[in-house]
Amino acid sequence: MALLTEQRQHIETLVRLSEGHAADLGGCREVIRRSWERCVGEYRLDPGRPRPVRVLTQQALKEHQESVDELLHVARAGVDQLYAQIAPLGYVLLLTDRRGITVDFRGQATQDPALRRAGLYLGADWDERYAGTCAVGTCVHEAQAMTCHQREHFDATHISLTCTAAPISDPQGQVIAVLDISALQSPRAQESQNFGLPLVNLYARMIEDAYFLHRYRDCLILRFDSAREFVHLNGRGLIAIEEDGSVIAANGVGRGMIDTHLRRWPPWSVASIPTAPQLFDAEVGDLLGILSASDDQIRAFRVRASDTTCFVTLIEPRRRLAMRHAPSSPTPIPALDRLATDDPAMHRVLKLARRLRNEEVSVLISGETGTGKEVLARALHDSGKRAKGPFVAVNCAAIPEPLIESELFGYLPGAFTGGRSKGMRGLIQQAEGGTLFLDEIGDMPLPLQSRLLRVLAEREVMPLGADKAVPVDIRVVTATHREMGELIAAGHFREDLYYRLNGAQLRLPALRERADRHYVIRSVFDKLLAGRERDVRLRADAMSALLAYTWPGNIRQLKNALAFALATADDDEITVHDLPDECQGAIGGAPKTLLPALQAVTSDEGQRLQALLKATGWNVSLVARQLGVSRPTVYRRMRRHGVVPPNWQERIS
Repeated sequence: MALLTEQRQHIETLVRLSEGHAADLGGCREVIRRSWERCVGEYRLDPGRPRPVRVLTQQALKEHQESVDELLHVARAGVDQLYAQIAPLGYVLLLTDRRGITVDFRGQATQDPALRRAGLYLGADWDERYAGTCAVGTCVHEAQAMTCHQREHFDATHISLTCTAAPISDPQGQVIAVLDISALQSPRAQESQNFGLPLVNLYARMIEDAYFLHRYRDCLILRFDSAREFVHLNGRGLIAIEEDGSVIAANGVGRGMIDTHLRRWPPWSVASIPTAPQLFDAEVGDLLGILSASDDQIRAFRVRASDTTCFVTLIEPRRRLAMRHAPSSPTPIPALDRLATDDPAMHRVLKLARRLRNEEVSVLISGETGTGKEVLARALHDSGKRAKGPFVAVNCAAIPEPLIESELFGYLPGAFTGGRSKGMRGLIQQAEGGTLFLDEIGDMPLPLQSRLLRVLAEREVMPLGADKAVPVDIRVVTATHREMGELIAAGHFREDLYYRLNGAQLRLPALRERADRHYVIRSVFDKLLAGRERDVRLRADAMSALLAYTWPGNIRQLKNALAFALATADDDEITVHDLPDECQGAIGGAPKTLLPALQAVTSDEGQRLQALLKATGWNVSLVARQLGVSRPTVYRRMRRHGVVPPNWQERIS
């Protein structure tokens, strides 16, 4: 009842404004006053007729998401971090595009009905021209961070909300997105929201700078700050430059420095801007030589426009950085170096692997299924002194138990019925002079464990049917995804053998734990592309989904997912819609069902597909054959155009 009374009072205030009584607004903030005046004067919004929440269809939402897919990819980490801080306080998070359409969303599922009614949801339209004065729409129009608290909203149905938004600009200073936090309820006093504005502003700047670094990752970038201690950690200024010092682009702080310079020394031409050496009162060589000028790779320069001291470092493109460091870097070991880039856990693993590569100590590699244990074992072999010898891989879980003894140890002619007439050298002997890799060692039967222990202790093998042992020169590397301590405690694995095998242990992190997931995804994708006739691009929205997925099957599952996408994609780029369904569900707010919510099919291609499906009785396999594509491609096109089979409509509605 109290809310209805407040809504009536709010409407009366706005009606008086529309009738020319602006003086009645009293202590209304200027930014809100301007927006209200736009709503009644320019947009002709009727305050007495609150507008219903407008939420885009799934297809329209996808189009908006795809238009900012690179930004969504870059912003994901910042969005997740900010939401983790505000969620306990009852806030939700919206990331909108420049038109006010919510393209990413974080909120509690328990609040779904109330959030949907309020428009705090994925696909909601917060354009000021439709929704009236609100944090998102007014932030876009004013290009400034702001809070819109309760009765500052134009639409009476929004006056219980409190919202704080900050713009995200591209390197040219144009607003491309808005970051917003909102709550359904809050204290009456606007001061209760004072915490929100600096917090949202901070994360908007972080996302903006991350987007800048992504856009100009192939350029030289000067990063600077007024404090030396903050340059590497979070230097506020970013300026991308050419090798000759000319400026390509700058972030907000960098553009501010350029504007100050231009006010003091106006250019001869409107198009001309100062060079980096002019901005920092330095020679080009001084800027390009920053990384070798001091131990912390930071140099102090005088900013000409303000006559202040600024501390600057240089971020180089990866290929240029590799060339510059090549002479002084450790001896390259390609087999190991290409397994990771900047993941700390992998760095520790590979650092130890470098030391062990030429040693004879047995190595046990542990890690979840699919983390690349055999790949690491082969890299260890290929990078060591036994590289010219054979690498023999044995999966102890894949060989039937009755055969594993003869496979490993070999046998002489006539050793048993059904054997080869000439006998067979076992896998242990086949690894002579090289490396024997025993995968899933935890699944080796107990009787064979005793024989393997003797091989390791005596360095000789006894083939079946032989009365004399044969010397062997091998290095043994083993791997397991199981907890060996539990197997030993249960009596399934010999403790003495475990200590023989575990001369050193290399523990591989799960893919979801790795900081260099982007590199792993790109490496696997490039290997799958090798030898293919067509060049296929992995689009940013697909990369974002792949990065967000938890990968229970790790790198093996990743390889299968990318192979599926390559096999089913029609075009020369892979989008999120080409990925397996389980991967699509990981990207912020995307539906996890096979098909999107029920909606009208409006596109010509969608209507033709729907007609063809109806004519065949919704036989997807038959339609796929008629179109000359795969079934997954048909399903992907159905998702894209909102084509829903009759047997799915009840589930969706």
